[in-house]
Amino acid sequence: MQTLTLEQETNPWEAQAARFDFAAKKLNLDQGIWKVLRQPTREIIIHIPVGMDDGSIEVFTGYRVQHSAARGPGKGGIRYSPDVSLDEVRALASWMTWKCAVVNIPFGGAKGGVICDPKKMSQGELERLTRRYTAELIEFLGPEKDVPAPDMGTDEQTMAWIMDTYSMHMRQTVNAVVTGKPVNLGGSRGRKEATGRGVSVVCDEALKQLGMSPQGTKVIVQGFGNVGSNTAKHLAEKGYTIIGIAEYDGGLFNAKGIDIAALTAHRKEAGTITGFRGAEAANSSELITQPCDILIPAAMENVITSRNADKLRCRILCEGANGPTTPIADEILGDKRVFIIPDILANAGGVTTSYFEWVQDRMGYFWTEPEVNQRLDHIMSTSFHDVIAYSKTHNVNNRIAAYMLAIDRVAYTTKQRGMYA
Repeated sequence: MQTLTLEQETNPWEAQAARFDFAAKKLNLDQGIWKVLRQPTREIIIHIPVGMDDGSIEVFTGYRVQHSAARGPGKGGIRYSPDVSLDEVRALASWMTWKCAVVNIPFGGAKGGVICDPKKMSQGELERLTRRYTAELIEFLGPEKDVPAPDMGTDEQTMAWIMDTYSMHMRQTVNAVVTGKPVNLGGSRGRKEATGRGVSVVCDEALKQLGMSPQGTKVIVQGFGNVGSNTAKHLAEKGYTIIGIAEYDGGLFNAKGIDIAALTAHRKEAGTITGFRGAEAANSSELITQPCDILIPAAMENVITSRNADKLRCRILCEGANGPTTPIADEILGDKRVFIIPDILANAGGVTTSYFEWVQDRMGYFWTEPEVNQRLDHIMSTSFHDVIAYSKTHNVNNRIAAYMLAIDRVAYTTKQRGMYA
């Protein structure tokens, strides 16, 4: 893998590109297809004027990047964060292409973002921002073009506003334009818990692969948002012992196991995990280096870098977040023989159930939650074994195997379609 500078190491686009190039080289990918897949198809930058509650006008910068539509419409979340950048959105759009291909669903990759701090904005300001963002992108969105979803800083209410704005422009209700909607607007049952549930399924498969059992398996989860909390919930229900939770404002540790249901209730009441009496307070950055069987980064990018990878003491690293491990950290963990379940496989439960939602909206027929979960479990389990088989066949690590599998599928479709001229 190419050598990256420290600045490049934490640039998500550079990290994605380095892994893509390495996997493409291993595949002996045709040079022309290599050039096509390495860059996004379309990058859109918009400047969004919004009337604020105090009467002033603020202008926000927004992005939508569509990486590939070879296998189907673009698919990817929209994040609202002060840290959103074009490189980050580019990387996330590319990861979505590979993620959809790994689990073999008929979508390409896309991603969106707006530079803002949703915690400092009122509901009215967020609604006006969302509706204007949607209106500016109206010709590029649609059930057959590009289907957004929630991400950091956005939720099912945001998706409801997008769906309504798009529908008003189309003069008809188009609930398949977004996923992650409220159930009564065409959302899918099981969608909220899907990413965490998918993480728990691949953890189960990894234990079988390594001859381990959930009972006695100690887990540390970094991040207790939607993904982290649902992952912890599902693992605890299966008999895993959650010994640590690391959050941005502090961590918790209990060697005998944390009561996840009680912690969830505490956070709902207090708005934070800190102060929970069922565990000791712990430093979050130190917590992820504690001995455990499974470490699950489930929050932000670049949590595991060259600065802390050698300190990790986990047997399995399961990536609930997008891009939590840098390429240089990957090499360090490889030397330590850590079993990595890469992000484009581990957290694909969310987009898989988003696919189910899109299918149900288009059919106008909705499945029960057990039906959704059964289909999700099957796809996650099958995809895990596809990646492991690719890893063994090509003698590469799990991450490169996942990239090779995904690139192979997208490249094959791209070649079949040919180049329109």
